[in-house]
Amino acid sequence: MTAAPDSKERFSNRVADYVRYRPGYPRGVLDLLRDECGLTPESAIADIGSGTGILTKLFLDNGNLVCGIEPNAAMREAGEEFLAAYPKFRSVAATAEATTLPDAGVDLVTAAQAYHWFDPRAARVEFARILRPGGLVAVIWNERKKDWGPFAEQYEQLLRTYGTDYGRVSQTYPESRRMTELFGGGFRHRAFPNEQMMDFAALRGRLLSSSYAPAAGHSNHEPMLADLRKIFDSHAVGGRVRFEYETHVYYGRLK
Repeated sequence: MTAAPDSKERFSNRVADYVRYRPGYPRGVLDLLRDECGLTPESAIADIGSGTGILTKLFLDNGNLVCGIEPNAAMREAGEEFLAAYPKFRSVAATAEATTLPDAGVDLVTAAQAYHWFDPRAARVEFARILRPGGLVAVIWNERKKDWGPFAEQYEQLLRTYGTDYGRVSQTYPESRRMTELFGGGFRHRAFPNEQMMDFAALRGRLLSSSYAPAAGHSNHEPMLADLRKIFDSHAVGGRVRFEYETHVYYGRLK
């Protein structure tokens, strides 16, 4: 049996598609963290598994000082390039379980799509170490809606048919019952609508940015793209299809 690729390296050959085609996060996330977590432009943030900087940018645009923790060199370098104009951004080559940050140095720890690759118990210990007294954690996740219509249902079936390990990976996505491993109890949850409108090039790039999508040279790669084209052609309106998401925010103090 072929070993599963190291989670820290799974996206090394997908960085360009990830940068261009992954969804952002709605402004409501900032409003929630401001109103319920005391976020201000002066708050210091550690964004764990910061990748190409999609979530990090949301906080930098808010005026925050942000340390982006990212173990994958290709993703980290893409994030550094993407965020080069922000003087309050610091890039750190480290992991969720060993950030290398000083004790009690940040007000908020955030994690986005990378969270499901963390060891939640080890990350919990590390987050508690780097947070100031009273600091909070927020896990922010774009969940693709799988059953809102024929396009979404056929795209989901495409992943199950051709994905290298889609079923295993999807079982690790954050949900309320798994958040207890991190928070230890009293966390809160909010969800916001989010969407992407994509032409075929964007849809193709969005698919290929996923770690479970077979890459060029794999026997499933070309058949997958052929079926993707058929799905797109069946459902595109004005040359585009819509991806619908729910952006989940799990937030609170570590118990």
